[in-house]
Amino acid sequence: MQGQLDLEGIPSKLVRVTPAKLTTWAQCPRKYRMTYLDRPTPTRSGAWANATLGAVVHNALRAYFELRADQRTSERAAALVRDYWKTDGFASPEQADDYRRRAQEWVGAYVEQLAPDMAPLAVERWVSAPMGSIIAEGRVDRIDERHGELVVVDYKTGRHGLRVDDARQSLALGLYALAVRRNLRQPCRRVELHHLPTGTVAGWDHSPQSLADLQDRAEQLAAELQAATDELEMGADADASFPALTGRHCSWCDFRAHCLEGKRAAPSLPPWALLGD
Repeated sequence: MQGQLDLEGIPSKLVRVTPAKLTTWAQCPRKYRMTYLDRPTPTRSGAWANATLGAVVHNALRAYFELRADQRTSERAAALVRDYWKTDGFASPEQADDYRRRAQEWVGAYVEQLAPDMAPLAVERWVSAPMGSIIAEGRVDRIDERHGELVVVDYKTGRHGLRVDDARQSLALGLYALAVRRNLRQPCRRVELHHLPTGTVAGWDHSPQSLADLQDRAEQLAAELQAATDELEMGADADASFPALTGRHCSWCDFRAHCLEGKRAAPSLPPWALLGD
């Protein structure tokens, strides 16, 4: 009893999380365990073409904004896509070439519509900040400064367009806004998803309440995953503490080969299936 009283008032250890960890846990606890806890890590499936495409576009835009302002042209941006291009996951050299050309067009058109004097405050900036019961951290694609406030920008290359609700409900963008505000000590309410294939922007201006709601959601997920992790360390059954949540996403799970429930739930897909046309 005395030992319990001695522990009263001592704060719990903060749970360090990234948006990727929280999203993985929410989608499937078993995938979370295989990704972040199992050692050695189970073998993953091969590269997916859509992930290769997204990584190339992100790398090209990072390199573009690292150039001097007088070197930034749409032609240079398109050339950077070619410089960073990879073919992992594509069905054929012809398909890879087709998507390389598409990506070059997307990136060239995107930078062409930016203001000539546009200069991001930060590119690929790592942010980390305590908030409530968690330490939220991650890498932000871009941080702009507009009219005395900071804006979180995230690039997207998926086959579907985006809605305002995608930006409003994004846990990642909300946590980034909170972390950016605390790291850089400037107001940060606006978050934007820039969809390169369509050249559209889905943006949202958060209120203090909407950011608090997203933080609450993040803390809830973090508490759940930490409780399951603690159970595992105490000797609990791994599959019981980290159950599989099956669905369409099982078709493209990196650990599909190790999950019988996932294989039963959804068909296997070729690694270029998520590209769309």
